[in-house]
Amino acid sequence: MAQDILTVTLNPALDLATATEKLTAGPKLRCSAPRFDPGGGGLNVSRVIAELGGHSKAWTVLGGSLGSMCQDLLRSEDIAFTFMEGPGMTRLSVSVTEEVSGDQYRFVLPGPEFGAADGERALESIERALSGPGLVVVSGSMPPGLPASFMGRLAGRVSAAGARLILDSSGAPLQAALDEGVFLVKPNLREAQILAGRDLPDTEARLVFAGELIDRGAAEVVVISLGGEGALVVGKDLRLLLRVPPVEVKSAVGAGDSTVGGLTLGLARGATLEEAALLGLAAGTAAVSTVATALCQREDVQRLLDQIRVERL
Repeated sequence: MAQDILTVTLNPALDLATATEKLTAGPKLRCSAPRFDPGGGGLNVSRVIAELGGHSKAWTVLGGSLGSMCQDLLRSEDIAFTFMEGPGMTRLSVSVTEEVSGDQYRFVLPGPEFGAADGERALESIERALSGPGLVVVSGSMPPGLPASFMGRLAGRVSAAGARLILDSSGAPLQAALDEGVFLVKPNLREAQILAGRDLPDTEARLVFAGELIDRGAAEVVVISLGGEGALVVGKDLRLLLRVPPVEVKSAVGAGDSTVGGLTLGLARGATLEEAALLGLAAGTAAVSTVATALCQREDVQRLLDQIRVERL
């Protein structure tokens, strides 16, 4: 029987994707019909899990007319969700593809400002959504006004509930959670180098850094995303370098969330860490092959699974 999965999205967005022939300052730019998706790290993770045939419950913060649109979109995808009424309008995130070059421009607006009371409401609401043992995925940015210490407090609540926290965050909030201790952390290389306070130029340096996190109890598993190179997966008794096949990159939107979604679903279903990591990398690689704000598609994930090379270190 699969473990329960709860995803947490503190700063969701209504994602709008469109395209125009060429980005030029001044004149009106005629765009293609917009595509709307419910966005933000945890919501994307829940959508990926559903695409891969799994089930999760999504917790988020929604407000205003854009928040209502996100609710309608989540329902249309049969995503189970619960939400806290936010302190303001859910933010908008805009992705514009320039057709002549294929370049993608991403405009990310800030979310509504959180006060101290909003942070307390969020902690209490998330705690009510926890169903005990299982996996909790916290992914995405923090809303303005919410202190970095919130992430450490959230990590403590998850642990107290007997659940395991999978974290995809950055900066001071990431450090606060690691100080409390998490099950799995997935920084990209840039985020890992900021955490380490030094360059991590090669595999050996990255292994040392991951080992430091594990040895001090900050995380049980460290997955460092390496973009087109793949990912490094390090646990207490496992060190893997997963190399992904080359694919045409059409959009980077949601690639990291797809990786986390596949990885989480694999673990929830009882897969080994290696098997779950392979599913995650296949999902992340499949996501960059889709256009606009689309995430991975199940048939692409299955096709890519056999093309990932595993190096045991």
